[in-house]
Amino acid sequence: MAAMPAASPAAPATRSVLYLYRDGRDTLYRLHGTVEPWTIGTMVSSGCIRLLNQDILDLYRRVPVGSRVVVLGSNAGTAV
Repeated sequence: MAAMPAASPAAPATRSVLYLYRDGRDTLYRLHGTVEPWTIGTMVSSGCIRLLNQDILDLYRRVPVGSRVVVLGSNAGTAV
């Protein structure tokens, strides 16, 4: 999978979202920050991977578009 930044960096709500694509197609997975840190690691929404806001902002700045992303399922041996 490859990371792609949000389409609208001017919009605060989407500024720190990374969309994940595979072979040019949207996987519907997203990496994003949350103001509810107690929800990190829980199944709150379908396809979203939540991080602390400061962590996704840091990741967003450092990871180039097209970077390889590996998403592991709850069973660490299963890659999605």
